[in-house]
Amino acid sequence: MEMAGGPDGKVRFMDAQIKKGILEMCILNYIEKESLYGYDIIQSMHEFFPEVTESTFYAILRRLYKEGAAVLYEGQVSKGPVRKYYRITEQGREKLRRMKEEWRYLQSVMAKMGI
Repeated sequence: MEMAGGPDGKVRFMDAQIKKGILEMCILNYIEKESLYGYDIIQSMHEFFPEVTESTFYAILRRLYKEGAAVLYEGQVSKGPVRKYYRITEQGREKLRRMKEEWRYLQSVMAKMGI
């Protein structure tokens, strides 16, 4: 299990497989609203998951792209390197819809169990 710090600063432990799925769902949720620069996605996600490394986020973004859940395109060039932006696809929207449905089901089961 991985140690995690929550928004309240308290240390928590989270199973790596559970976290992977949650991070994937959160990233898809972010890029559903608008196309985002990879670095901006990571900065936003760090607010909620400060213990997760940039390389982990980039690995998830690459996997979403390879699976067809997101498209990658180059934005306008700034003074630095070319910016890569991510946008959700219809396949990604369907995946996100399923993930949210599974999440809500899991929440209801846990609530019924008193957890």
